Amino acid sequence: MNINAKTKVCGLIGYPIGHTMSPVIHNYLAAKYGHNLVYVPLQVETGKLEAAVKGADAYNFLGMNVTVPYKAEVLNYLTAIDPLAESIGAVNTLVRTEGGYKGYNTDMPGLYRAMLSDGIEIEDREVIILGAGGVARAVAILLLQKKAKKIHIMNRTIEKARMIADEINQKAGKDICTAYELEGYKKLDKSCKYLAVQATNVGMYPETDKAVIEDMEFYQMIEYGYDLIYNPAQTKFMQCVKNAGGKSFNGLKMLLYQGIIAYELWNNISTTEETALEVYEKLKKELA
Repeated sequence: MNINAKTKVCGLIGYPIGHTMSPVIHNYLAAKYGHNLVYVPLQVETGKLEAAVKGADAYNFLGMNVTVPYKAEVLNYLTAIDPLAESIGAVNTLVRTEGGYKGYNTDMPGLYRAMLSDGIEIEDREVIILGAGGVARAVAILLLQKKAKKIHIMNRTIEKARMIADEINQKAGKDICTAYELEGYKKLDKSCKYLAVQATNVGMYPETDKAVIEDMEFYQMIEYGYDLIYNPAQTKFMQCVKNAGGKSFNGLKMLLYQGIIAYELWNNISTTEETALEVYEKLKKELA
């Protein structure tokens, strides 16, 4: 592209960010749509987040993505926060407004859009979440908003799962979320076919030979398994789902759509599914 005085700049704030795939998404879309825009990774060291956000504002950056470890801390430096991001307590996208940046969470809408792309609807479905960290909590909030029938959270430490379940039930005004230890799947209705979301880092490269649950009795209950990890492309969790006859997916489409939604917010456009799948193929080639 021809970078000039009118080129708009977007970027990624995080630490470290050496292996980010985000530039692939945004620079492809900029070229596709003919936008005079460039997207760059911006490594921000600990203690310098406030200066980074103010600097981006001073340089008139169109927008920013935010990744670990700053998704919660960045809320302190925004002029407005989207209700979903506020509910989750994490922001991954900053959009320029008058006087500063507004924060959004496109991770969970990205996951939902990925599921729709794969033909999966959340409404009236029973869902199992593996893990009870910040990502698992965000997934539970998404499931509540999209009217899941029941949510089952399983974690090594049941106290963490209970904290999320209590919060979800309070938001729902009824008991739709239950906490379990990892073997809690043995208490579930075996006749039900579940959607399972793997929301831990177990199985991530380089420890690719592990899964949070390895008992095939669990996987016999799973119709769809979503692993939010995308490296490796096929985790042990995914392989277990397939071996038991279910369909499995990795987190690459979630990465894709969270980026696409951010690009749409920055440029006030809608991206077609055809274009999204073009970017998806580009991401797969880059990872390979």
